[in-house]
Amino acid sequence: MSDDRASWLALAPVRGLDFAGLWTALWSRQLPALILPAATAFLFLLAWQAVAVLGHISPTILPPPTMIMQQLLDNFPLIMKHTIPTTLETLAAFALSIPIGIALAALMVYSATAFQALYPNVIFFQLIPKIALAPLFIAWLGIGPSSRITFSIFICFFPILIATVAGLRSVDANMLRLCRSLRMSTWQVLVRVRFPSAMTHIFSGMKVAVTLAIIGIVVGEFIASQRGLGYLILFASSRQQTDLALACIAALCAAGLVLYGAVVLAEKAMMRLYDAR
Repeated sequence: MSDDRASWLALAPVRGLDFAGLWTALWSRQLPALILPAATAFLFLLAWQAVAVLGHISPTILPPPTMIMQQLLDNFPLIMKHTIPTTLETLAAFALSIPIGIALAALMVYSATAFQALYPNVIFFQLIPKIALAPLFIAWLGIGPSSRITFSIFICFFPILIATVAGLRSVDANMLRLCRSLRMSTWQVLVRVRFPSAMTHIFSGMKVAVTLAIIGIVVGEFIASQRGLGYLILFASSRQQTDLALACIAALCAAGLVLYGAVVLAEKAMMRLYDAR
């Protein structure tokens, strides 16, 4: 019995140190990443509430956050009804922009002729103000989802393309020489060497693209749509319901954060998959 007790006493400090180290690691890495943004947002909302209430600003100009929250609660079914089509169209545009951007990037990396022919034109079209092109997409493709999705793809594939080109070109020259010495085919080099090396770059472009995809869909809803958060924001603004419009914008931000978080999780899963290989 005494030997067991001595063994337990000897292990107790070690266990305590383990828990302390785990807590320290959790506090230093995870909690600040959650607490600091939440605290900053809370202080911003608190200042907003104080300015709107104490400054006696009309709710039509600047409604307080509490009024916006009340609109979210009172009109939650309506807001969710319009959030669903906006989110689904954003997902469709984002999902289609990924293979388009990666395929064009691979073509431009492996073909100097394709790079010289496509890259300047891609840059040229990206310099055009996107809002000026949105009515043309509506005129060409109609007022349905196809015009909004196509317009969103036109906006959001560009960061994926540029990031993928940078990633595919970032492979070490010694690694490429080794692949040639092993007589690996162009496809094998792309799939086994270039693509894994470019994974971080690709997901960096995807993080930008998913936010641009939402912007493209909402701009299309502003111009011609009878559903979606863009339509509801425009409708609320025309009736001077600023609190409802801001509630829709809050729902739009929440949907964007969910999509952005999904991209981050996909990046972590993909990196673990390649690390396991």
